[in-house]
Amino acid sequence: MNTFHVYPLYNITPVKALGSTLWDDKGQEYLDLYGGHAVISIGHSHPQYVKAIQEQVAKLGFYSNSVQIPLQQELARKLGELSGLEDFALFLANSGAEANENALKLASFHTGRKKIIAFKKGFHGRTSAAVAVTDNPSIKAPINFDEHVVFLPFNDAEAVKAAVDEETCAVIMEGIQGVGGIHVASDEFMVAIREACDAHGAIFIHDSVQCGYGRSGKFFTFQHSGVQPDIVSMAKGMGNGFPIGGILISPKFEAKFGLLGTTFGGNHLACAAAIAVLDVIKSENLIQNAAELGTYLMAELKKIPGIKELRGKGLMIGIELDKPVKEIREKLLFEDKMFTGVAGANTIRLLPSLAITRADLDRFLAAFAKYL
Repeated sequence: MNTFHVYPLYNITPVKALGSTLWDDKGQEYLDLYGGHAVISIGHSHPQYVKAIQEQVAKLGFYSNSVQIPLQQELARKLGELSGLEDFALFLANSGAEANENALKLASFHTGRKKIIAFKKGFHGRTSAAVAVTDNPSIKAPINFDEHVVFLPFNDAEAVKAAVDEETCAVIMEGIQGVGGIHVASDEFMVAIREACDAHGAIFIHDSVQCGYGRSGKFFTFQHSGVQPDIVSMAKGMGNGFPIGGILISPKFEAKFGLLGTTFGGNHLACAAAIAVLDVIKSENLIQNAAELGTYLMAELKKIPGIKELRGKGLMIGIELDKPVKEIREKLLFEDKMFTGVAGANTIRLLPSLAITRADLDRFLAAFAKYL
């Protein structure tokens, strides 16, 4: 049996990683500036993280749902403290797609409505509920999940004001669009969504799956604008490689038995990994590091001629050229031994660990400048 071939794969087999460095099965060293779509938040194989998982495996590898798991309460407490959302509640899942599916489900239960407002170039997952909120034709389901979804231009405050009405269940958006090309939501846009939802009793869902967990220089991107959503979805950097996702839920929602459910969500191993991530982010000041090095990287990139547009915040950066970036990305990988990502044909996407160093960024800047 072979795997189902749906991803383009490079002929590279990583066998070891530490910090922002990877090694393949031939002993070749690589600089990782992508972290598996922003998954690696505190660096590969952080010793505190590895120890936490090993200790949990030695005690109890997995159990979930029908018994008390003190690790879930510890995770909720530490997440509330570090994010500043201590009055929110936590529901744990396994991925960003599941997090958004549960967010949409909860919004629908709360409002009794079906209409969803989403935004062009947005991406919110691939499960049956969440696939409805992407306008990318290459990933639409073969049946029509989109009948209740309205797609608006991103960052268009007036379009939001006109579209949200008494039939709207929820508005779902990313503070920084990842797959869609690293587009940053403006303060005006965020305020318009909040005000429109308040005026019509709709739910504001902030998709922080890729842009959250300190990546923008704040714990969540909406904290740059001072606007607070009703539900926040999370995943990716939450577990530093261990599968975990979840939603943070405003006090306006009432919890009831059977309202939401999960099999693997909130298991012991996932919680141990997520707690270690929060502890490292706090103790090593990684959110501040993301803010400072993100500012540095953007400033240095602006000095390089040939870039059409720079977009992003913190350590979530899109470098758009006026031509396809495939060749440059492959040169960076095969000649300079650096992993980067893409968003569309013309944009290099950088999502390094929040623990990346200035020296690592300088290596990338020198290599990238050669090709422009």
